[in-house]
Amino acid sequence: MTGVASSDFDLNKDVILPADRKLRPAGVLAPIIEKNGRLELILTKRSSSLKHHPGQIAFPGGKQDDTDADVIAAALREAREEIGLPTELVDVLGTLPAHETVTNFHVTPVIALVREDFQIIAEPGEVEEVFTVPLSHVLNADNYLVQSRRWRGNLRHYYIVPYGPYYIWGATARMLRAWTERMI
Repeated sequence: MTGVASSDFDLNKDVILPADRKLRPAGVLAPIIEKNGRLELILTKRSSSLKHHPGQIAFPGGKQDDTDADVIAAALREAREEIGLPTELVDVLGTLPAHETVTNFHVTPVIALVREDFQIIAEPGEVEEVFTVPLSHVLNADNYLVQSRRWRGNLRHYYIVPYGPYYIWGATARMLRAWTERMI
């Protein structure tokens, strides 16, 4: 897949990013399963004990390690570690353009179809909960809102796509919104 890259700064045009910033490569998996006759996206709620982004909704994934062939391999490895997703059950469908985060990651979303049911095993040190959301919900532009809050002394705007008790926002919501924009 191709398209325009997204970033945590898209809705904050007044932010000037340093030209010499160093971005670390990362991959996140957007695993799609069929459940009750509809397509669902697997997401995680990060452990509240984590130092970075505790309790936030996220894709399984993380930074690319030296042992990973690429960001796709990183996303698959992290999904295996975080939610117990066996790599052999995954068909990678493609990638979305990379997303730049406020924490200096260059994150590539990897869209994948999970062919069979598997036993979800949440990594307790990283993942508090694993849940699914209808793919039709997160790919519907009408379900997105823009909210704001103060961050490091400045008003920062960001997308949210709430679902039931889940407050999906920040980088995860922005990457989902970028995917949605490609579907329009």
